[in-house]
Amino acid sequence: MEEKKESHAIAREEKRKGGLKTMPFIFANEVAEKLAVVGFSTNMLSYLTQQLHMPLAKAANTLTNFNGTASLTLLLGAFLADSYIGRFWTITGASIFYQIGMTILTLSASIRPFRPPPCTPNGSDCKEALPWQLAILYTSLFVNALGAGGYRPCIVAFGAEQFDENDPKEKTKTWSFFNWYYFCMGVSMLLAVTAVVYVQDNVGWGWGLGIPTVAMAVSVAAFVLGYPMYRQLEPSGSPFTRLVQVVVAAIKKRNIPMVSDPKNLYENDEMDEKISIYGKLVHTNQLSFFDRAAIITESDNYSAPNPWRLSTVHRVEELKSVIRMGPIWAAGILVITASAQQGTFYLQQARTMDRHLSPHSTFQIPPGSMTVFTYLSMVLAISFYDRLLVPFARRFTGLDRGLTFLQRMGIGFGITTLAIMTAAIVEARRKHVAAQAGLLDSPSVTVPMSVFWLVPQYALHGIAEAFTSIGHLEFMYDQAPESMRSTSTALFWMSISAGSYVSTMLVSLVHKYSAGPNGSNWLPNNLNKGKLENFYWLITLLEGLNLMYYLVCAKYYTYKPLEIRKRDDEPKNSV
Repeated sequence: MEEKKESHAIAREEKRKGGLKTMPFIFANEVAEKLAVVGFSTNMLSYLTQQLHMPLAKAANTLTNFNGTASLTLLLGAFLADSYIGRFWTITGASIFYQIGMTILTLSASIRPFRPPPCTPNGSDCKEALPWQLAILYTSLFVNALGAGGYRPCIVAFGAEQFDENDPKEKTKTWSFFNWYYFCMGVSMLLAVTAVVYVQDNVGWGWGLGIPTVAMAVSVAAFVLGYPMYRQLEPSGSPFTRLVQVVVAAIKKRNIPMVSDPKNLYENDEMDEKISIYGKLVHTNQLSFFDRAAIITESDNYSAPNPWRLSTVHRVEELKSVIRMGPIWAAGILVITASAQQGTFYLQQARTMDRHLSPHSTFQIPPGSMTVFTYLSMVLAISFYDRLLVPFARRFTGLDRGLTFLQRMGIGFGITTLAIMTAAIVEARRKHVAAQAGLLDSPSVTVPMSVFWLVPQYALHGIAEAFTSIGHLEFMYDQAPESMRSTSTALFWMSISAGSYVSTMLVSLVHKYSAGPNGSNWLPNNLNKGKLENFYWLITLLEGLNLMYYLVCAKYYTYKPLEIRKRDDEPKNSV
């Protein structure tokens, strides 16, 4: 009796943890992380070329290598969180790595001997950074990449798990969390590309990197202080091992006749307890080959099975869930390919246009600052979605979150197609104005066309991200097995990296196959004589095909079948 009372007391104590009171600590850490990373990465090319005097190609490769390394570390961080050390300690450790990396970078930017001497006024004597100075830079970038690998896949899953999925009232707050997570991320990005970049360019790199470094230190301390309030799920061993075990067991039993009734497949609630806290996955008819892993034979030990020969239905369905998510996950890659043009060709378009605020203004908008319109529209769209669209849609769908994440993603896919289509139309207009002004052979002369013509395409990308990226993130979190949520979030971030790589590949192919006999191609340095609009139309076609592919995948997608664990005050039910 005493043990039972103690068990109930512990359960009540755990129930009081988590919830809205933990959000300030989590969001503060996210804002500081994005302020540091975006403020560092947005203008880092300028730092490498102007302060360390790197050649442009070497500087670009340095940033590409950093982004590639950060992408590779995502799965490592997710694996450690899901399998061994839990999300809280992974986030804490990763934040400390971030802090160390940013501190090294700030010190190297602040202490004069850590950088080469300034170039002469005419640029004739411009010495590149010495090997030991570059070693300090590479060390800071590598440490930051390790921090990214542990932080990005865990912070979203950790924040969402602060709300009890078995409590209907808290379940609805989970979907609002994703909106407000992206809202905070958008606000911090706005600050990074405006205030932080301004300080870097006009005050100094020491201050420009020091401010986000100090903010990161404060946020790490705040995050750790919230430890007693967090709801934490214990790591449950390697999810990859369990997936492989199901495959191996199914192959071993490939010649065994399938049972006539799925109820005869192996189930063991005690064995699955740690990986099914919120509910047990129930049998589905798809991918039935893997059901063989749960067939009980005479050689199997029912009470203590060898997992390489016998898996539970729950573990089989974990594998099925991961496989079913694949096509939807892949559809998100091409959306990022379209969005990636903001950092390349949109930027070049803006550089050729009139960037004055008004005809009589002397201030010119920096080309890189045009992404402000993306982040601003994203923040506004998230607010509109959460406060107006969700209550309105709820009347028709009956869903607490208004739209399903698949519907939300589909809307974003359509808006992305519209954004790149708009870019093609505006580029055709820009070239027409350049031709009328006789500037086809004068790429350095400003085209008499306001840069604000580009605002619609930037804004549409921001609105699309409010639908696509958040919907994609919700999908990856909700449909993944609960023991793999850090891993599934890592896959979300990796789809963003994959989209960027596809963009690079597409540009290379267009360069190669659009080349003319006189050396011309669609994407020359002189955009006035190129055919950038054709490149945009090509992406529009790909986005249209991708949208149709996605609609087919969404139509036939089978949602994860979950039997919610019984609470004291209600019976079991399946969703």
